Amino acid sequence: MLRIGIIGTGGIADAHIRGYLAFPEHCEIVALADVIPGKAAQKAEAFGFADAAAFDDPLAMIAEVALDVVSIATPPSTHAALAIAALDAGVNVLVEKPMAPSLEECDAMLAAQERSGKVLSVVAQNRFRDDLMTLKEVVESGLLGSISHARVDSAWWRGMPYYDLWWRGTWEKEGGGCTLNHAIHHIDLLLWLLGRPTEVTAMLANAQHDNAEVEDLSVAVFRYDRGLAQLTSSVVHHGEEQEIVIQGADARVSQPWKVVAERSRPDGFPERDGDSELVARIEALVEDRAPLDHLGHEGQIGDLLAAIRDGRAPIAGGVDGRNAVEVVTAIYKAGFEREVVALPLRADDPYYRAGQLVANAPHFYEKQRSLVEAAS
Repeated sequence: MLRIGIIGTGGIADAHIRGYLAFPEHCEIVALADVIPGKAAQKAEAFGFADAAAFDDPLAMIAEVALDVVSIATPPSTHAALAIAALDAGVNVLVEKPMAPSLEECDAMLAAQERSGKVLSVVAQNRFRDDLMTLKEVVESGLLGSISHARVDSAWWRGMPYYDLWWRGTWEKEGGGCTLNHAIHHIDLLLWLLGRPTEVTAMLANAQHDNAEVEDLSVAVFRYDRGLAQLTSSVVHHGEEQEIVIQGADARVSQPWKVVAERSRPDGFPERDGDSELVARIEALVEDRAPLDHLGHEGQIGDLLAAIRDGRAPIAGGVDGRNAVEVVTAIYKAGFEREVVALPLRADDPYYRAGQLVANAPHFYEKQRSLVEAAS
């Protein structure tokens, strides 16, 4: 029975807690911690954890409680220090996205994981969705042919009060805006589906939130071999219509699900009815795949627990989390410096280091309000 500790007891912690509760035969939550006095105890009471210890100091929890796994669900600027402390104490770690605000911090976390021999997993819960696993299997099947273009819309909407919470809307505490803290999911999916691009360029804006330093909108373009991909990161899109469209030489697929395959006439224009045979083959592949047993955070936590038991790497590991942060860093560098950025980013690149992004980031506006708790 694996003993679980939760660090950070805000809203996202509930997804972690429920994920662990889905596997009562494999784990139990024995401790919770939050730097806001009394908050961990309140969360323990809310979930009926009568025997769980509550701490106002996460490092004290790591030092005093025998733990097998900690979930870190705190602001991004705290991830590296907490994860390294846990790993160095011999505890496996699941850390919320983004892994950390800088590549330097990500690599320090990976170094701690290497010397500890423990498992480090970074939350990428969208890998554990049936619709996106479907997309992954179709791409890997080769039925699309070589990839020409991908369009990824990380389209969210947040009102002005969203940035009133003390750590949001600041480069220092949040690490960035919607590109880092919302589109990180879609960036992970793009890397999962197509791998790392070779070049990135981008533009950033704050279109609607004059109580935040950070961007609320960015548009990035990535180069992949012969093809391109584009990513819109937003918290200003009404309707929150998110989409991933992948265009191959032979067909396109997308989520929400759609498959189209054109067929050429002798003059190069598309046939009216397209390639119905290829469409049928893709649809048959989708029809035959078995659905996942557990979804979202629950699915990722189930995989983490199995990885610890089996002595294998998790589906979403530390390197995956680092790769997503690298792309975010490249987007910010491209937007700040107005240039095309080559990947991979090297350790001697100024943007690799902790603090460099904060030092160079534009303040679109200054934060006006700073609340300890979000308004209900």
